[in-house]
Amino acid sequence: MTKIKEIIVVEGKSDTNRLKDCFGDVDTIETTGSALDKETVEQIKIANEKRGVIIFTDPDFNGNRLRTIIQKAVPNAKQAFLPRDKAVPKHSDGSLGIEHARDEDIKAALQAVYTRTDHDFQKYDQDDMVDLGLVGDPDSHQRRLAVGAELKIGYTNAKQFLNRLNMFQVVPSDLVAAVKNFDEGSTHDTN
Repeated sequence: MTKIKEIIVVEGKSDTNRLKDCFGDVDTIETTGSALDKETVEQIKIANEKRGVIIFTDPDFNGNRLRTIIQKAVPNAKQAFLPRDKAVPKHSDGSLGIEHARDEDIKAALQAVYTRTDHDFQKYDQDDMVDLGLVGDPDSHQRRLAVGAELKIGYTNAKQFLNRLNMFQVVPSDLVAAVKNFDEGSTHDTN
């Protein structure tokens, strides 16, 4: 399957699932509906710096509103559009959405804007998290907080932290250095 370099900004989990159906291993940031908090906007900015982002929201009022907000925060973000008639639900009681589109329509919408990558990032796994003390250690919570702040990927629980390390393709030497900084006491101030 095609590997997309950029991180795709979508509205929700069902959109992510449809993209995974179409492309397999694809990374997304979900806005979780029409509300867009500062943390999510910051995550999108960082994603754009690291890998680039593609805004791919539903072709409705809320989708366009989100697109406008994100575009103001990240002016050089790539844009992918799905025509309204391609996002109609099978049942008349649903709303327009990417999750209703056919694979070929989703691929056509993204094909013009994504970048193929041959970069084969070696993903982190749970063993790496344990080895680095990011899980299963009395200081794991504080370590993730400090490391997340230093790497500018934010703080989350262990499972989501692992997902962010992989999504942002954090370089192993940067991760090890951030853990070392915490262990040496230089990043204990996380505010």
